[in-house]
Amino acid sequence: MTYSNHTESRLSQLFPIVGWLKSYSREEFYGDMFAGIITAILLVPQGIAYAILAGLPPQLGLYASILPPVLYAFFGTSRTLSVGPVSIAAIMIASALTAPEISVLGNPVQSALILSAESGIIMLLMALLRMGGLVNFISHPVLTGFTSGAALLIIGSQLPQLFGLKTPSCGIDAACYSHYFSGLVPATLLIGLTSLGMLVFFGGPLIYMLKKLGLQPSLITVISKCAPLLTIMLATLAVDYYDLTGQQQVAVVGSVPSGFPELNIAFTHIEKWRLLLPYSGFIALIAYVESVAIAKVTANLRGEKIVPNQELIALGAANLAAAISGGMPVAGGFSRTMVNFAAGARSQMAMLIAAGLLALAIIFFSPWFENIPKAALAAIILVAITPLVKLGNIPVTWRYDRGDGIAEIATLLGVLFYGIEEGITLGIILTLISHLRKTSQPHIAVVGRIPGTEHYRNIKRHSVETWPNLLLLRVDESITFANINYIEEFIEAEIRQQPDIKHIVLIFTSISDIDTTALEVLENLNHTLQASKMTLHISEAKGPVLDKLEKTDFLKQLEPGKVFFHTEDAVRELNGQIFGQP
Repeated sequence: MTYSNHTESRLSQLFPIVGWLKSYSREEFYGDMFAGIITAILLVPQGIAYAILAGLPPQLGLYASILPPVLYAFFGTSRTLSVGPVSIAAIMIASALTAPEISVLGNPVQSALILSAESGIIMLLMALLRMGGLVNFISHPVLTGFTSGAALLIIGSQLPQLFGLKTPSCGIDAACYSHYFSGLVPATLLIGLTSLGMLVFFGGPLIYMLKKLGLQPSLITVISKCAPLLTIMLATLAVDYYDLTGQQQVAVVGSVPSGFPELNIAFTHIEKWRLLLPYSGFIALIAYVESVAIAKVTANLRGEKIVPNQELIALGAANLAAAISGGMPVAGGFSRTMVNFAAGARSQMAMLIAAGLLALAIIFFSPWFENIPKAALAAIILVAITPLVKLGNIPVTWRYDRGDGIAEIATLLGVLFYGIEEGITLGIILTLISHLRKTSQPHIAVVGRIPGTEHYRNIKRHSVETWPNLLLLRVDESITFANINYIEEFIEAEIRQQPDIKHIVLIFTSISDIDTTALEVLENLNHTLQASKMTLHISEAKGPVLDKLEKTDFLKQLEPGKVFFHTEDAVRELNGQIFGQP
């Protein structure tokens, strides 16, 4: 490889856009343009809705939908991921901003910018430390429990908005609730329910009808995904036409500044940076995990590859861009990504087009956003969030793995009753405890030979040949400090049950490692067995395991015990010794 080719390869790794632009075609551009227009239609209502959900001015959601996706387009490895404000991050931002130690400092906008900056810095540090594999430390049940709990919290926060009510604080006081519901605003309720009905109609029945009419899938996607923008337009027209912001008291978005904010770093409140750091850590972790999971879904459909560590760089850069340009923290959005993908996006050019269209809308049409009713935005959030509530997964997980089921339930309840950060922390801890429990008590099978073959299987599951003086044990886990005592006790129990045993063969087919503590216990076990006129043997050990053992004296101490390549070899030789057969 020449120097120029090597430089170009390194450049493509850091900036994946360089790679796909070299072979970019006109047909791909047409697909990206169409997808970009459709995605831009979603960005306006979602950006405003998620900013309000986070307790922030609407423009922070719009600003987070312009520069951050542009940065991701340069650094990201997903061709179709749509980066911007997302519901889960919004509820986590709201949790941080309403924390007593944060809210007392005031200026929630500054706090949101700090969250964006800290999240970006944390992701870039993770990338520097090659921590892209961290995505594997949050199990799917924990992530499902977290998203379900967070979605339920979002639904609970948006229902009052749908009815034109303030968030209740009545506890279990029935009289309080009676007075609370008396404040219901009929016009707001009508707008909210109408918007909700329209979105549901576009999401299911209309698609079914259009399919029956034989329309092209791409056209059906366009029509169905216009629902949020169409809903917002009709609701806003109703507010303007009937002057519902006055006597009817319909809550609206309010003034949205025109143009872009100045790029700056005027959010260097040291005390806030310190207090917000734990919240930023959780936002960065969840944003990364969610984004990579979503990116993998669409990448697998097209046979493309996602580079997790590069995604950390891309998302970190996007969040720093959000902070500098006055936006809230960002991540990959599931609904937008799937719309972008279904609309025919072939590359991140679609998101560059969408960001450009949104920028034009902010410059020239931001006064149109002022009378958007919050009830219509609440309806959009509810329709987008409801599919994330997956309570039906809990019994399925419980039946398959009790430990994962407990972790999923605990995460869900923790999020609902204690908070976002506490809930997911509890889930991760329980997952690790469950993993340690499993590794500390590995499955150990006493095996025998299936007659007429050289296959060895569990004596409790199959009809096999066994020999009174020969004990064959298969340990289905690496041997470590966490489980060596359990393995030793298992061997001792088998010896007590079978006093005629002379040879013990440990079958290492499932063992990938033996740590120092486990090796010391095995050495002591070998000495104990030799003192009792019994011999320890090993069969089918992997190369790396044997390499480690050969660096020690264990194999010498094992003598007269041997290391066998196949279990069948051990049985033939030891069986001959036992019974005097040739």
